Amino acid sequence: MTDSYRTVEGKSQAKVVRKKSRFIALCRHASSVEEVASLLEGERRTYHDASHRCYAYRLIGGAEAIEYSSDAGEPAGSAGLPILQQIQKHDLYDVLIIVVRYFGGIKLGIGGLIHAYSDVTAEALDAAKIITNKQEIELSVRFPPEISSRVMGLIHRHPVRVEDVKYDKEGCVLVAIPPSGVERFTRELKEATGARAHWEERHD
Repeated sequence: MTDSYRTVEGKSQAKVVRKKSRFIALCRHASSVEEVASLLEGERRTYHDASHRCYAYRLIGGAEAIEYSSDAGEPAGSAGLPILQQIQKHDLYDVLIIVVRYFGGIKLGIGGLIHAYSDVTAEALDAAKIITNKQEIELSVRFPPEISSRVMGLIHRHPVRVEDVKYDKEGCVLVAIPPSGVERFTRELKEATGARAHWEERHD
């Protein structure tokens, strides 16, 4: 898991015409497979009369990106893969690109299709607003109140954002930390407290 990644904000689109065939690229932000499915269904209804609706998406995932492409009836490798390769080239995640084609009556050949799908995707991505999203992991740290100064001192020496602090029979601090810093933080927390502090990752 990376500490940050590039993605798109809002919508963008582009259009190219090749030998009377119209290619319309729709760039959308999508953060899950379920969101991708919903967006695909919406554009299927909007462009119900299109000859093809090819697409590709790349999601941030966990350890590895989640990538998928569809030629949607075009010759294998001539549509979905060129779309995906442009997303990869732009180093973007959580992005769905749908390219709608209206056939103009003249065949382009596989090479022509690859260039058309790649070019229109690149134009849509160039028109998109690119932002950087930071990723954080939430840890709930519990410890005996008498070692509070050791715990808080360690927290302030790390790139950790404190979200909540509570004291009852034990202390509890909720922190958010970049993924790359978790291993070092938890190791030093164990050493600094003699393994008296305990933590668990929080999931919404």
